[in-house]
Amino acid sequence: MNASRRDRDDDGRARNARPRDGLGRPLPYGAPGVERQPEGIVRSPEETLAEAQRLLDAGKPFHAHEVFEDAWKSGPEEERELWRGLAQLAVGLTHAARGNGTGGARLLLRGADRIVAFGDPHGVDVSGLAAWARELAGRLSGPVDPGAEAPRLAL
Repeated sequence: MNASRRDRDDDGRARNARPRDGLGRPLPYGAPGVERQPEGIVRSPEETLAEAQRLLDAGKPFHAHEVFEDAWKSGPEEERELWRGLAQLAVGLTHAARGNGTGGARLLLRGADRIVAFGDPHGVDVSGLAAWARELAGRLSGPVDPGAEAPRLAL
């Protein structure tokens, strides 16, 4: 990738090559960053949940969001809104950890609203996650510790 022009991947698609910190914020070119999640990985729902939980527990909700994004893009149509909602919960936690309480709360509530229609597919604790998201959204007043605030995804 070329830093002097718009970054592109080997297929010519726009792709930011700047390193990122643990919350997904871009760092200057050449700075040490956190390894990015590979994109386009097709996982089973159980693998998706396990990998996302590992990342959430490690305080990397931005990276967990990327895992959920892969599931929403590759999963069956009838589950796409579930995975999209889970991705929004992870991004909401990312914004909350960055200190953006307003954006974090908005995404947490949007994600909670999106997942509540799903029961508990694949062992996802939908009602517990929705309650967690609403509770966290209601108390955001400054940056939060994403690892300490990480939700449990499964029942």
